[in-house]
Amino acid sequence: MTVRRRLAAPTGRPAAFDPAMVAGLPDAARRWLLHAIAPGTPLATGARLRTRGAIRLGGAWRPFTAAQILRPPEGFVWSATARVAGLPVIGHDLYDAGAGEMRWRLLGAIPVLSASGPDVTRSAAGRLAGELVLDPAAALSPAVSFEHVDDRRVRADVTIGGAAHPVTLTVAPDGALVSVTLPRWGNPDGAYREHAFGAEFLAERTFGGFTVPSRARAGWWYGTDRWDEGEFFRFTLRHAAFF
Repeated sequence: MTVRRRLAAPTGRPAAFDPAMVAGLPDAARRWLLHAIAPGTPLATGARLRTRGAIRLGGAWRPFTAAQILRPPEGFVWSATARVAGLPVIGHDLYDAGAGEMRWRLLGAIPVLSASGPDVTRSAAGRLAGELVLDPAAALSPAVSFEHVDDRRVRADVTIGGAAHPVTLTVAPDGALVSVTLPRWGNPDGAYREHAFGAEFLAERTFGGFTVPSRARAGWWYGTDRWDEGEFFRFTLRHAAFF
């Protein structure tokens, strides 16, 4: 079975969301989930997402379109086409079965980037943990635990591949997400180690009973004086379906 087929398998008999399910969570987590999931919504833990936006490559912003299968904490496949000098660069990033991978080709044929191994895997797992917010039902998984930080923030410890990733959510008074931050493994300055990573949410939309961020900017060193340098990703969510 391919990675895509495995991650896209329907959730078996999902329970319907009852607000009582989040009664014992820290206030910011409860506020977010009550805002994000309408009562009675089937708690499907997989999502198909379609996005467009811009990604910074080689110092310039390049347009992209993408389709993603997202299933925290199991994995994701992000398939995209970006344009460089008018030519398509096609490929994917993924995490599945404890392994991460990146494969990108110019015109779908000429290798541009091919990477895997422990560093890529650890970075991809961090991405998967942060993208939990695009699939709210997954926040109710036993792999996720919450810890109060303050009135606006809550930490979600997301266990992926046996390791816990601490993800901090900032939540507005009405329950809308403001931002998500985490220490993510990566090499934005040439050396693999943990760096501050985050996303700022600028809009939201509702799809099938789930209200999720629909416009965002993301990158390294979020919340620091290097944010302008580290931002590399901007997206608009065009469609989401939960299964």
